Amino acid sequence: MWQHLRLSSLGVIDSAELELSEGFTVITGETGAGKTMVVTALGLLRGDRADLGLVRRGADQARVEASIGVPPGAAAIAAVEDAGGRIDDDVVILGRVLSAQGRSRAIAGGATVPAALLADVTDELVAVHGQSDQHRLLRATEQRAALDRFAGEAFAAAAEAYAPAYARWRTVERTLLELRTHAQERARELDVLQFGLDEINDVEPQAGEDEQLKIEEGRLAHSESLARAADQAHRSLVGEADLDAARTQVAEASAALREAAGHDPALDALAERVLELGILLDDVGAELGAYSGGVELDPERLAALQERRAALAGLQRKYGPTLDDVLAWAEKSATRLGELGNDDESVAALEAEQAELIPEVTRLAHEMSAIRTEAAARLSSLVDEEIAQLSMPSARLEVQVTAGADAVPGPHGIDEVEFLFAANSGTGLRPLHKGASGGELSRLMLALEVVLADRTTVPTLVFDEVDAGIGGKAAVEVGRRLSRLAEHAQVIAVTHLPQVAAFADHHFVVSKDDDGTVTSSAVIELDEHHRVDELARMLAGQEDSATAQAHARELLDLARS
Repeated sequence: MWQHLRLSSLGVIDSAELELSEGFTVITGETGAGKTMVVTALGLLRGDRADLGLVRRGADQARVEASIGVPPGAAAIAAVEDAGGRIDDDVVILGRVLSAQGRSRAIAGGATVPAALLADVTDELVAVHGQSDQHRLLRATEQRAALDRFAGEAFAAAAEAYAPAYARWRTVERTLLELRTHAQERARELDVLQFGLDEINDVEPQAGEDEQLKIEEGRLAHSESLARAADQAHRSLVGEADLDAARTQVAEASAALREAAGHDPALDALAERVLELGILLDDVGAELGAYSGGVELDPERLAALQERRAALAGLQRKYGPTLDDVLAWAEKSATRLGELGNDDESVAALEAEQAELIPEVTRLAHEMSAIRTEAAARLSSLVDEEIAQLSMPSARLEVQVTAGADAVPGPHGIDEVEFLFAANSGTGLRPLHKGASGGELSRLMLALEVVLADRTTVPTLVFDEVDAGIGGKAAVEVGRRLSRLAEHAQVIAVTHLPQVAAFADHHFVVSKDDDGTVTSSAVIELDEHHRVDELARMLAGQEDSATAQAHARELLDLARS
């Protein structure tokens, strides 16, 4: 429910606040006073396009803000919180700021958000019906949605069962079409993959093999120089016949230090290190000797390594760039090859599933159609009763459900739903866009809302002069029905008819003041006494007319009764 609405520098309204309550609220005022600005403000909070002309002349910006009670678990809560906003005590604050320079800013829960998010947040919180909104009734999708909503739980259960069966059937259909249509392309893909896998399997690469082969090839390619260097180093370090060998020099140094041992701890420590150096030279020398003796000169092995590395490099150029990439490609291609190789089996399995799904989807679609057809007759009858009370006693609405015996199921079943209307008994039924005027559409929409009232999921309904073009007894019936709607939802209506305004639980008036230089309007909630004055003004143009005031009181009494 919308709880509070604040307008600042919006159109002719300088500043206004509306404390909104449950029940039926009307907004009235003289022509040009700006009463539709309230609906405009709601539109801005629903993400409507910002219009620079809405900023009051002389103001830097226009601002609209509302506090809205949000039902627990509503999608609006997640939408606001995901955008960084907060919801306190199940109340969300929405705002819209329009700059005189043409910029606009949307706010949800204290966070700046895209204007489109406001539409997502308010979509389940308010439904606005105006002269322009009536055109939605002309769309077949809206007519079908209205009928389905009226059909109630039985239809909802049937639709819930139908949706997954239909979705799976369509998936099977698309997959079969792809398999059959692109058979040649898939065959070519299979050949390419098979060739690549055969080429890789012939080489049989192993993970990390290329690096190991590179090291081994480098050793074999330089075996002579490696052996020569190791042998020369061995002789220099530990050569027994070479008095200049490092091991000989270290041995002499160690012997000299031993002769002076025991007299100075510092020198004794150095002697120990020289001794360790000699041992290290012996170890390294032995390893160098073993290395130089173990180096193999194997031209055949070198040639095999080079050939193997060339084969791996060829694979890497095609399927690489690294050997790991080659192996990954082979694994992925083998999986894909299995899928392509099983096309015939896949087609057979899908055709079998398709044969099971078609009768099931058709059965569920016909079940939905039967429920729709029965609901269409009830909806037509109930709407006829309502519009008869709205000064259209001869008007008829027929909700036509057409389902061909061979109709192909769609996302919503096999039915085409169309609202046919005749305003007078002497005219035939015609589609709404051909058979109903603007005023008739207004009353028809109101009748539908009344009939669907106990099935509405939107907590707030806004009506913007949907009573245009009617008066007298019909206007009284409009007021009565808006009051009945308010038993199921919060109803806010902008009206110029006193007969409608009299049925309201809360009455706001937009008053205009013009000092000759600028026009400004204010929004005031009326008490009982001032309601009589406003209704008298609406009736006779003179709020102080005794006759008009008497008539106004009579209207209020009628509404209360």
